[in-house]
Amino acid sequence: MSDDDESVRAAAIDALTQQEAVDALMRGLDQEVPDSGATWAQAEAFVENLESETPELRMAAANVLGLLGVEDTARPLAKQLQTEEHVGVRARVARALGRIEQPAVTGILVDCLHGEPLKVRREAAESLGRLTTEQALDGLLSVVEDDSEAMRRTAVSSLGRFETAEPVDALVERLGDESDLVRRAAVFSLIEILSNVPPDQSHELRETIVDRMSARSDPSIIKSLIEIIDEGTQLHQRRNATWMLGRVAGDQRTKMDAIEALRELLGEDDDLIAQFAATGLAEIGGASVETSLLEVVETQEYGEDAVAMAAFALGKVGGDRSRQRLERLVDETDSEEVRRRAFSAISKLGGKT
Repeated sequence: MSDDDESVRAAAIDALTQQEAVDALMRGLDQEVPDSGATWAQAEAFVENLESETPELRMAAANVLGLLGVEDTARPLAKQLQTEEHVGVRARVARALGRIEQPAVTGILVDCLHGEPLKVRREAAESLGRLTTEQALDGLLSVVEDDSEAMRRTAVSSLGRFETAEPVDALVERLGDESDLVRRAAVFSLIEILSNVPPDQSHELRETIVDRMSARSDPSIIKSLIEIIDEGTQLHQRRNATWMLGRVAGDQRTKMDAIEALRELLGEDDDLIAQFAATGLAEIGGASVETSLLEVVETQEYGEDAVAMAAFALGKVGGDRSRQRLERLVDETDSEEVRRRAFSAISKLGGKT
């Protein structure tokens, strides 16, 4: 925090705030902060520090006020944003306003989307994604085609927080963005919107998104969906990405990646993901899918759950070689579930049951 470089000092302040090391942060700035009592009382001390002559202290105050989330501090923060001359402080005030989530400050943040340095504009866009008001949505839609790749990516990511279908058209357009990072952010946001919209809008919205994604036939879309499946921490995200992957597999450049990813999900602990993987493979169809599914049945690398789901999918896409292999599987397996799935698949393929 005493480094000669301003950006290093600012980064240290941010890091201490993110780790909620507020006491250490304020000691480093030679300040004392109430460590007991009501949260609003602590917040008052930081509001006073917004008027400090030291930029680092004003940064720290803004950061901590965002962390405390006291609604009454939104007004002094908004006032500070309108009068503050230091770019680093303005950026952190914009960030804090988003964390407090007071809709009344939406207009001030929207004003920051234009004519400000990039770091302030991005923090404002991130905060508007937290507020999710109609005015916030309009503001973000005004910058999804910004000249700055970083700004487009932030705006697109923030649009995924809205529980409405309104941002979908703009996000689908960004699937054709020149930046791979923006395209991937658009995929993530579309998945989030699918998870957030009311159930009565879900079916129609799914079909719209799938149709528009399929028309793009962009490898980055498949890559992004697979990334969500492999690395996503939210179950609803992984489920939606799995469901979508089989329906937007695209041309031969991307199809094999999708097939391989879905095959590896057949044994997932989550029943819906496993089911979506099987139906997704059936949606893709063709000899490549049949061969991939037969590998699950014929090798020893997959568990019983995966084999059972592979048998189920083969009933939808298989031919004579699948029927013959499934008939052998009925005799070989010790699993009742595998045998049941294999019997069902054989009947669909015209074999004897």
